[in-house]
Amino acid sequence: MSSIYETLNDMQQLACYHTEGPLLILAGAGSGKTRVLTHRIAYLIEEKHVNPYNIMAITFTNKAAAELKTRLVTMLGEDGNDIWASTFHSMCARILRRDGERLGYTNRFTIYDTDDSRRLMKDCCKALNIEEKILPAKAILSEISRAKDQMIDANEYLRRAGTDTRKGTIGKAYQMYQERLKAADAMDFDDMIFNTVRLLQTDSDALSYCAGKFRYVMVDEYQDTNHAQYELVRLLSSGENNICVVGDDDQSIYRFRGATIENILNFEDEYGNARVIRLEQNYRSTSNILDAAN
Repeated sequence: MSSIYETLNDMQQLACYHTEGPLLILAGAGSGKTRVLTHRIAYLIEEKHVNPYNIMAITFTNKAAAELKTRLVTMLGEDGNDIWASTFHSMCARILRRDGERLGYTNRFTIYDTDDSRRLMKDCCKALNIEEKILPAKAILSEISRAKDQMIDANEYLRRAGTDTRKGTIGKAYQMYQERLKAADAMDFDDMIFNTVRLLQTDSDALSYCAGKFRYVMVDEYQDTNHAQYELVRLLSSGENNICVVGDDDQSIYRFRGATIENILNFEDEYGNARVIRLEQNYRSTSNILDAAN
């Protein structure tokens, strides 16, 4: 076997070679998790003869995705360009450009950034006579974002609001905001994931295509996923159930954005035959630092 795999330590090799079925890799900072991901993908292509087109690797930031892509191209040449290595939002954009018409959008839909969203919400608040000093557009958008993270649409949000006046007002703003987004053939950042999940939940053809295409799904920083991202990963990997997630069960930096550490803690319960591998050798920190951290 190629010497590139022999450069990994024993636990890294174990994670690299375990390719079939659910796999949870628990890895702290400095334990070589990105190295394991890239070598695992290389192993799938070079040793298991998997088509790069059938592999997806998801991470959180554009910087991390670019680094992953660069490493893969360096290792694999042109094959590295055929792997879907991207952020959640970039991946969802590609899926929705292909199948967004099934949800009533064109394949040329506009993606609203934060400023676009805030301007639209201010217009909605003005139309609904919601005073900015009492209920700022920014606060309404934050609440809507949390709802979308939980896969709660505007109608359901309004239903749950009941007699809560504040939530009822937010629910009406949420409804108008979504109606105006749809009329403009536009989505905000949260819609990218929300609508992809909704597409895969409600359209069997779209689900069949994606679950068939992505035979191997890998997710970095899994402890930072929220409910919508968790559901998206579950749907995408539902074809062959070859799902590999990497995360640190001691760390979650996006809790303020809806991340739920339960996604990683409950992985073994969700995927009954899951293998768990812990990378404990740290290549960045001194032994004194590691002893203190432990």
